[in-house]
Parts: sequence; C-alpha cells; structure tokens
Amino acid sequence: MSARDFLDSIEPHFAKGGKFEKYYGLYEMVDTFIYTPADVTRGKTHVRDGNDLKRTMTFVVIATFFCVLMAMYNTGYQANHAMEVMGLAKIDNWRSIIMSVFGYNTMNPLSNMVHGALYFFPIYIVTLAVGGVWEVLFATVRGHEVNEGFLVSSMLYTLIMPPDMPLWQVALGISFGIVIGKEVFGGTGKNFLNPALTGRAFLYFAYPASISGDSVWVAVDGYTAATPLALAANGGLDAVHAAGYSWMQSFFGFEPGCLGETSTLAILIGAAFLLYTRVASYRIIGGVFAGMVIMSLVFNILGSDANPMFAIPWYWHLTMGGFAFGMVYMATDPVSAAMTDTGRWIFGGLVGVMTVLIRVVNPAFPEGIMLAILFSNMFAPTIDYFVMQANIRRRMKRHA
Repeated sequence: MSARDFLDSIEPHFAKGGKFEKYYGLYEMVDTFIYTPADVTRGKTHVRDGNDLKRTMTFVVIATFFCVLMAMYNTGYQANHAMEVMGLAKIDNWRSIIMSVFGYNTMNPLSNMVHGALYFFPIYIVTLAVGGVWEVLFATVRGHEVNEGFLVSSMLYTLIMPPDMPLWQVALGISFGIVIGKEVFGGTGKNFLNPALTGRAFLYFAYPASISGDSVWVAVDGYTAATPLALAANGGLDAVHAAGYSWMQSFFGFEPGCLGETSTLAILIGAAFLLYTRVASYRIIGGVFAGMVIMSLVFNILGSDANPMFAIPWYWHLTMGGFAFGMVYMATDPVSAAMTDTGRWIFGGLVGVMTVLIRVVNPAFPEGIMLAILFSNMFAPTIDYFVMQANIRRRMKRHA
C-alpha cells in the first residue's frame, strides 16, 4: 500500500464524526506536508497583518482624536476671547443655556472645551445624519452593505469646516462630497477625488462668504479675526507678528481657523500613529513636505518687493492654514492618491509644490492645500501609469 492510499484510508477516522475528529488538523498537516494539494495559492501568500477596511478606517478616526480635542478647545477659547474683547456677558442663542453653567472665561479650560463642543458637535451630527442617509440610500439601491469609509469622511469633513458654518450649508457640502465625489463613481474604493475635500471645495466656490474672510473663523457674531495665513498674504510675516502671533502659537494651534486644522502638534501626533500602523504612506507625507520646502526656498531666493508671500519661510507654511492637516489626513487617502511607491513620492511632491505655488502666486486664494490635493488626485492615475511603464521598460532591458 502506497502512502497516498494509506492516508486516504484513514481520513474518515479524522473527518467530522470520526473517532479522531479533533486531530483532523494534524492529519491535514501531514497530508499537505507529503503531497501538494490541488488548490494551491499562487503568487504572494504572506499577509502582513490583520488589517481590513474596518480597522483601517478606525485607525484614521483614532488618529484624529487630538485634533478633535484641540478643535473644541481652541474654538471655545477663541469665542470666549472674542466675547471678552467685545465686552459681551453672554451669547444670544441656545448655547447660552448650557454656557450659563460654565461661564465664558478663557482661563477656564472646561469653559473653553464645552463652548467649543457646542459648535463642533452640531456640525458633526449634521454631517453624520445627512451623509449617512446618502450612504444608506446608495447601499440599498446597489444591494451592498454600508462600509466604514463614510465614518472617516464625516470626521475629516467636520474638522475642515469653519466653527460657525451654517448647518444647512454643512448638509449641502457633505451631500455634494458623498454623491458627486464618491458614490457616482461606485462608492468607497472607486472615487478618484477625496470626498471631504470635494464637499469643502463645493462650499468654497458656491458660498465663499461663509468659508472665507475674517468673520467666519471665530464663532461670535460681529467679531472679525484674520488667520495668520490671511495676514501673511496681505502683509507678510510683519503683519503676522504685529497681530500677536508667534510661530510657537501657530504650531500649538491657538489661532483662528477651521475646527481641526489649527494645531500642527495635534496633527503630527496623529501622523505618528498613522505611520506606526502603516495606514498612511510615509512616501506621500515626505513628498508633500519636501515639495513644500523646496518650493518655499525657491520663492525665498527669488524674492519680491510687491508680494510679501515670497519671503514666507517653509516652517511658517507648515503651521499656517491647513497644510499640515492636508498633508497627513487628505493627501494620504489610499484611494485617491497614487498607488505605486515611486508615484507616491511624485504625487506628494506635486501637492507640496502646488500648495506653495497657489499660496504665493495666486492673490485670490491664500490657502492652497485643498486645491493642490484635488489637482493631484486627478493626475494620480497618470502618475502611476508612467511609473509602471518605466518599470516595464527597465525590466525588458534587463532581461532582453
């Protein structure tokens, strides 16, 4: 009797219901060790880890934790500070009912946190509710499950909103981002644009008064405060320093701006987590940073007497506006970014270069990271194509 016949004869004793059923794993190990099974896996067979879509999306949300905390604290701090400057005893809306318990005191961390949360959560809840309806609707029509992709888009979209954004515009923006930016192309994994940025871009061009200017960054009616980036666009670093903003203050995030974009420190903590878990590509982040530094140095060398933005150093570009947030959370979107290793460096470099180019040269739009990422998203497939074609030609020459 051959070994094959012997193994076939004893298999019923190890199969389900057999005398040695609990040892079937041992029998299977011996069988596959001696003989190659018919159903062999071809190609790469090693799995790096247990990450799936749900865990990957969860990691991104976890990485925004400190951005969310800073979004609430800084929003409340800026609002309380504005009230102190204007001499207001209370705000005249529904938030005053809750804030009457905590007061409006910039020296009280709890007051700042609660006041900011009263602006953050309404935007987030509206984003979840409206965007969730669209997700469920498309999932029902297409007959597939609702995935976790929207959880990330909703959080990122909320964090790039001004604190006092009208809620009906929030709903309109997330609707455009989910439907036009993602679902019309097939849903999660098939969109070539970042949905959160698509929604914000729609609001910027459709309702510019609600998402630009000096009156939208602090959640107190009648108070105006320019962001450091807007100040730099008009008067360079002299205007930024004259307004009382230092680089360290900009780095920690105590300045007017979008909810979650002000604190570079909180963003870098999230970046460290995403890089550690390998959810974000260090090539894209490195490419964006390198592109920004190189282009900044080029403009610094060229100089300009008429345009103060030429003199802005790279470390200020890093902390001003939404550059750091876009570099870490938006540009690294695995779906809309480049897929190849070399392509990711090129993609990231294009984002960094375009950001500084838009900030410095375009007088109508001081913030450039949003348009730079969307522009690069459109070219990501082309970048990957040429990288792969170059690899094919190189291999053909090597094996010719």
